[in-house]
Amino acid sequence: MSFSDIVGQQEAKSLLKSAIINNKISHAYIISGEEDSGKMMLAEAFAAMLLCEEHTNDDGCGQCHSCKQSASRNNPDIIYVEREEDDKTHEKKRELGVNVIRDRINNDIVLKPYSSKYKVYIVDEAEKMNTQAQNAMLKTIEEPPEYAVIILLTSNHNSFLQTILSRCVTIETKPVPKDVIVDFLMKKMSIVDYQAHIVASFAQGNIGKAIKLVSDEAFNELKAEVLTTVKKISRENEYEISESVKTIKEYKSSIDKYLDLLTLWYKDVLLYKATGQEMSIMFSEDSYEVKSQALDISYQGLNNIMADIEDAKKKIKANVNYELTIEELIHSIKENTR
Repeated sequence: MSFSDIVGQQEAKSLLKSAIINNKISHAYIISGEEDSGKMMLAEAFAAMLLCEEHTNDDGCGQCHSCKQSASRNNPDIIYVEREEDDKTHEKKRELGVNVIRDRINNDIVLKPYSSKYKVYIVDEAEKMNTQAQNAMLKTIEEPPEYAVIILLTSNHNSFLQTILSRCVTIETKPVPKDVIVDFLMKKMSIVDYQAHIVASFAQGNIGKAIKLVSDEAFNELKAEVLTTVKKISRENEYEISESVKTIKEYKSSIDKYLDLLTLWYKDVLLYKATGQEMSIMFSEDSYEVKSQALDISYQGLNNIMADIEDAKKKIKANVNYELTIEELIHSIKENTR
């Protein structure tokens, strides 16, 4: 992994590269951001550059023995620390316990690097450290060997003890611009433009999430179901509405995604209604239906629909009757469509 492989995250990359170039390397870093936002990639690129044998530019060379080991996750001076697996369930334990921190870091860190100047510890899901584990980590961060670099990856840095936060350099991942994600999906993953726009909008700046959605059959099935619903809803009678509610009920575990896709659809309708420009439509493959609904639904109707979608999200989170909430939403969409 190298910095050049990472899409977006220019600020984070600049900070990490600058630390190496200017020889101002901290012994402890926190890389914070939502799941799939590139935290591990940043940590691995930083570790690879730090251990690179060539040091010819502002990235790992990718060719030396150390870089090749780093790329295959076989570099003995890069230690990955994560939650243990439960012997009975074979799933990861809920917490990152003190025994893992002691065995993988505290007891290991006294051993000098195998072949590099530095020894890097990458702790995944570090927010899952319990208080005992954090206190064990703190002892190491307070007096680390000069060759040690500890990187804590987390989706919630506020879960750390203040004493840990005060001793670490915190770097946060940022949302990647939509056009950058679209360009990446089209050029690197050969995704057609309309699909890339939908995925990029849905990913909300998270490149890892966008990559997963591209190959997520469940997401593609969900999108197809949403399109079926919005295309027929204005023509449905009471019985058909009841059947639609039953169908949507099957997607209860993915209802947030379902409602987000509904919102994207009606944003397309609103955008075309306001501009008359087809090129801006995300669902361009269904542009005929988008244009048709732009004629059939008033501005007030579109505002009502999108407000009701948001209201449905809140009700579902508040555990209001699921089936009734969906039925009310479907009726609202039908009533606001001429």
